[in-house]
Amino acid sequence: MFSDDLISNAERLLAALRARDWKLATAESCTGGLISALFTEIAGASDVYERGFVTYSNAAKVGALNVDFEVLLRHGAVSPEVAEAMAAGARRASAADVAVAVTGIAGPDGGTENKPVGLVYIGLAVPGKPPVSREFRFGAPGRSEVRQRTVAEALKMLESALAA
Repeated sequence: MFSDDLISNAERLLAALRARDWKLATAESCTGGLISALFTEIAGASDVYERGFVTYSNAAKVGALNVDFEVLLRHGAVSPEVAEAMAAGARRASAADVAVAVTGIAGPDGGTENKPVGLVYIGLAVPGKPPVSREFRFGAPGRSEVRQRTVAEALKMLESALAA
């Protein structure tokens, strides 16, 4: 299901989290649980991977992660503000120390001029720092490819945060 590179990266991340004695949570929209599936593909991940939230709808973002509905109305679900709120919410709603969140437009439909297909925001929440997010514009290589690239970039963000 996942490339050897992604599995290897996820294994390194789990080891880095273990070394810090940190737990991880994920909050996913456009990837629909792929990041969770990647981590749980690895035997023994349960000592580090705390839980995952698939919050595809706005109601799920509000209900499960306590994302402020006004933030959703003001900025839209695909925004840095919502990605950061999702990451912070995943930390609060779990026993995790670090959380990564993704929201985006995987396509093939749903894009606009301001928010095209392939636009993704990845949010990250770690102890002692405010949540952060990064914007990615993958273009329209196809729904599966946007989702796979999002997973890979989420791992890179986690890796950078753990290296700091």
